[in-house]
Amino acid sequence: MLTMRKGSDRGHADHGWLKSFHSFSFADYRDPAHMGFGNLRVINDDTIAPGTGFGTHGHRDMEIVTYVLSGALAHKDSLGTGAVILPGDVQRMSAGRGVQHSEFNHEPDATTHLLQIWILPREHGIEPGYEQKQFDAADKRGRLRLVASPDGRDGSVTVHADASIRAGLFDAGERAELTLDPQRKAYVHLVRGRLSVNGQPLVGGDAVKLSDESRLVLDDAHDAEVLVFDLAA
Repeated sequence: MLTMRKGSDRGHADHGWLKSFHSFSFADYRDPAHMGFGNLRVINDDTIAPGTGFGTHGHRDMEIVTYVLSGALAHKDSLGTGAVILPGDVQRMSAGRGVQHSEFNHEPDATTHLLQIWILPREHGIEPGYEQKQFDAADKRGRLRLVASPDGRDGSVTVHADASIRAGLFDAGERAELTLDPQRKAYVHLVRGRLSVNGQPLVGGDAVKLSDESRLVLDDAHDAEVLVFDLAA
């Protein structure tokens, strides 16, 4: 079963310095019909104004994945990590029993555009941790590159959750197929461009929820960047 989630139906918040689209209920956006999907809890599509960002704040018992689309995000945390996350980078922060961090766009004249993704962990109270890896465009061109997984296979970052994330870039003539476990859930989020998912056309910001499906086909692409989630039911 495929269920469409139009990008235009997402929650939206405009704080001036931050513009955000929420795929699932978050902060002041409350929608009982969209509280998450499987163990995927949050996808926030954030645009941060120059010289601004999120001051120090805390998280616990969540796997947080940051996927930067443009600009640069400066990260500092209570683990002693200081890093800059660039386009193509995938950052994983395991909040575990508690972590404090800040995220800022230090660019003086350029916005930073990113996706922040929260996934429910397999267990609570684990040791907090941080990991960051680069996946360049060539690695994702015309294919679904594994970028996050429970076991860190194929060079992906390790998430302490029963979930994996694949990222791909597709243009005209490029397609991909993926075998799905019908006992699990899959979620396809189109970041930009156009793409068809099992015959369902999407435009940037749209998503598709898949349940009881054994095959995923991505085709009819134009300048598309896509994330595919394999999730616990």
